[in-house]
Amino acid sequence: MKKEVAKRVQRIDTKVDKMRMRRKDTNTLKVKENVFDDATLKILYTVSNKGILNAIGGSISTGKEANVFLGEGKDGDIAVKIYRISSSTFRSMEEYILGDPRFRNVRHAKKDIIFAWTKKEHRNLTRAKEAGVRVPEPVHAERNVLMMEFLGEEGKAYPLLKDVNLDPEDAKLIFDTVIRYVELLYVKANLVHGDLSEYNIIVNPRTMEPIFIDMGQSVTLEHPKAREFLMRDIENILRFFKRYGIKEQAEDIYSSMKEIKQKTNKLS
Repeated sequence: MKKEVAKRVQRIDTKVDKMRMRRKDTNTLKVKENVFDDATLKILYTVSNKGILNAIGGSISTGKEANVFLGEGKDGDIAVKIYRISSSTFRSMEEYILGDPRFRNVRHAKKDIIFAWTKKEHRNLTRAKEAGVRVPEPVHAERNVLMMEFLGEEGKAYPLLKDVNLDPEDAKLIFDTVIRYVELLYVKANLVHGDLSEYNIIVNPRTMEPIFIDMGQSVTLEHPKAREFLMRDIENILRFFKRYGIKEQAEDIYSSMKEIKQKTNKLS
């Protein structure tokens, strides 16, 4: 039985290689060991058979819990985010999970948490986009693999906000847009990003448009720590933009959002 399973996994691995998975250097091989385990290879083969993913290539970014790769979808480049099952810990996820009604019926085994987290990020991106927030458009979620719009040019991802040189005019424009997006999440999507900072915002260098990323931890307003997370998001943004002479108060921004939310609820 074990031999049959081993042969089946080997066949899947071979077929994924035919998807032109480029794993040439030692760093890539090291990543493969941590990310492309047998279960993930099966998932990639499944989405390949569905015609969603034609190829997966180089690494775009590496986070605490996931790696993002450049992929080739049916309509062009996509980003493929793979949450690590074998080597990750979901301790950092716990404060976002506990109290989130969407996790109420999820078993607290690591694998189940990661699968639910991946599905939640897909839903969060969808809700954010529908609310008018610029985020990567979700394409497909399958267990621990999330596929979404690739944001970049010629295979190179747009830079993080922290890496962009801004003049005062661009800084003010981006700041105003970021705060408007936080407000849209709160008022229209009933969401709080939960981990917003210059590390989770990318910028289109042509248009200077900010784009929110990494929304797996985003929580609904029913979460007991939603206000705490929202205030932290706002304070992180104010801290970053303080260097550009922007000195607004977090409580004032929050009060304005809360007032808009209350007015919106009365009208609905």
